[in-house]
Amino acid sequence: MAPGTITIGGDLEVNRFAFGAMRITGPGIWGPPADREEAHAVLRRALELGANFIDTADAYGPDVSEDLIAEALAPYRADLVIATKGGLLRGGPNNWFPDGHPEHLREACDGSLRRLGLEQIPLYQLHRPDPAVPFADSVGTFAELKAEGKVGHVGLSNVSAEQLREAQGIVEVASVQNRYNLTDRESEGLIDACAEQGVAFIPWAPIRGADEHPVAREVAAAHGVPPIHVAIAYLLARSPAMLPIAGTGSVAHLEENFGALFLELTDDELGRLRAA
Repeated sequence: MAPGTITIGGDLEVNRFAFGAMRITGPGIWGPPADREEAHAVLRRALELGANFIDTADAYGPDVSEDLIAEALAPYRADLVIATKGGLLRGGPNNWFPDGHPEHLREACDGSLRRLGLEQIPLYQLHRPDPAVPFADSVGTFAELKAEGKVGHVGLSNVSAEQLREAQGIVEVASVQNRYNLTDRESEGLIDACAEQGVAFIPWAPIRGADEHPVAREVAAAHGVPPIHVAIAYLLARSPAMLPIAGTGSVAHLEENFGALFLELTDDELGRLRAA
């Protein structure tokens, strides 16, 4: 399959299979990786394979993923788009909690700019709405950061269709990043809304459950490929707004993921996957 490109926010054209930099950190997305050089190698190999969009967040580590990206890739290629997120804090391995207070979001943005060595974050995403803070206050802070030139485009993560509409009344939204895969399709309608409005949809956990999905296993066996290839090919075929980000801390696993770009699913196979 030739996934082609997608344009984010009207001016960021990237290849439509990207790299998610969450798993280059330590276990539980906490602390540094066991092998820092392997993490650097993964990032460099992702670019060699054609990824020119990297998604990260200050909460990954925390701070570790952004530091590794700068270590491995700066000075950055002209066509590379680095997207990061703010609005989550960490209490330890696999422990996450939101902080959408404007003062925290400003500090988070400045920290990401410093760690990544950027003058402007091309795409800055609210990591998760904070129920303790009015959503409009958090989004309004992102609008201010954009107006100040610290942020090129604003994105949202883990939001509902109603929250997307509310945010669009405050600032232009370039992307939505929600969990979506073969076994979790809660955001199905949101994907179609994004496609209609020219908003990129970035699915997180895109290959979760693929190995246990019965139809994905059948289709994979017919093509002689792993089920994760079927999961990725399905996402790419689902909508032109889709920008999958497959993440890993292993060069070998990274190369396996990119093998999915050679898989062409039939209409019958796509129909069976949709109906499963």
